Amino acid sequence: MPTTINIDPVTRIEGHLGVEVTVDTVGGQPQVVSARCAGTMFRGFEIILLGRDPRDAAPYTQRICGVCPVPHGLAACLALDSAFGVTAPDNGRLLRNLVLGANFIDSHLLHFYHLSVLDFVNTTGLLDQAPWMPRYVAPDMATGATAATLVEHYLAAFAIRRKAHQAGALFGGKLPCIGSFVVGGCTEQVTAEKVAQFRSLLDEIRAFVDNVYLADANTLASLFPAYYQLGQGPGNLLSFGVFELNASGSSKLFAPGRYTGGAPAALDPAQIAEQVTYAWYTPASGNLHPAQGVTEPDADKPGAYSWSKAPRYANQPYELGPLARMWINNDYNHGISAMDRIMARALETKKIADAMDDWLDQLVPGAPTITPSAIPAQATSAGLTEAPRGALGHWLSIENSVISRYQVVTPTNWNAAPRDHLDQPGPLEAALVGVPVADANQPVEVLRIVHSFDPCLACSVHLLRPRATD
Repeated sequence: MPTTINIDPVTRIEGHLGVEVTVDTVGGQPQVVSARCAGTMFRGFEIILLGRDPRDAAPYTQRICGVCPVPHGLAACLALDSAFGVTAPDNGRLLRNLVLGANFIDSHLLHFYHLSVLDFVNTTGLLDQAPWMPRYVAPDMATGATAATLVEHYLAAFAIRRKAHQAGALFGGKLPCIGSFVVGGCTEQVTAEKVAQFRSLLDEIRAFVDNVYLADANTLASLFPAYYQLGQGPGNLLSFGVFELNASGSSKLFAPGRYTGGAPAALDPAQIAEQVTYAWYTPASGNLHPAQGVTEPDADKPGAYSWSKAPRYANQPYELGPLARMWINNDYNHGISAMDRIMARALETKKIADAMDDWLDQLVPGAPTITPSAIPAQATSAGLTEAPRGALGHWLSIENSVISRYQVVTPTNWNAAPRDHLDQPGPLEAALVGVPVADANQPVEVLRIVHSFDPCLACSVHLLRPRATD
């Protein structure tokens, strides 16, 4: 007989996600046969920004998420740069890259050591305290010396993450919500002293990534090879590209693109539309490109189960994130699975950290970091970049020199999307189907798949709606 498992909220993620899976016996093995992912809170930033000074977009949207505020600040600034008709000078572009890179590294270390690896390690008798206990425990979890090593590195990662925060704050002004990203560049100035301070912190970070993080990721992969076959999702990958390498943004460390049907493909952002068939929004909010997006909540909509809309590219679900970026840029092509997400994220961390060392060399102390600009009376634009969890888009319209429309589509909107108008599951929902569940009371296998996406529901949603009771 089928068994329904409801994990709500899913812990060790940013924000509030509910996952409901149905487990049934297939081929003599209990496994997930269907799944629904529910964003359980409503985000109102698109409404909050209406009528405001366009320059408010960068500081306001950073408050969407405490883990990845920098990408929101950058996406807003890229949209503003386009609307205002300015290009950041080289120093401004490089400072944006460095602060964003520090945020990526912090987020990736957070995911592996403090959110995900706990699903694979049994510390009973070794560390019998939160967050390791109480929690789901499975017979296949790592124990003994391996567990002890990962616990040691779990603690060490806090210090490295702090150094990433310190590095980002040198040119970001502060973290988590930076103050230096503005239209036309970055307000912080480049000095030889700040460059030296940043490099000292970066050297320590790179040593940890090279000698500890990569080794731990490989250890995990060797202990759990089955997860290279689980959590595969729809197989479509998409990236907007990130870390501009020239003034025009035509060259990026991670180029934009898609991977679909087993082959690379070009990206046309005009093909994006958000569906709301199973989301708590009015029909008028659905099947629209974000540039024409409407945010009209309908908390009592029949059949809906999520506050996340369902973004689609040419009516198809797409997975976003480190695995997508690494695949599209031919830096990783092992597979598309839960373990591939973990490995691609670790390898991406090294690529970004190494690139940051080069960007430091390109800074010119005393050179301009901002291009002056003026607010236009009318404009439409988009800021397309990447957050640690994948493609992030901000779409902006200005009328009478104030914001008349603002739409944000986050990576977790894509990854943890509900079903769409064609009844296609979102990437995470699809990835859960087929996952074996040994014990319905300890469904750690489900959490391993969910955590591999590193969902950030704070980015997707924001106003709690209590559930009605009978």
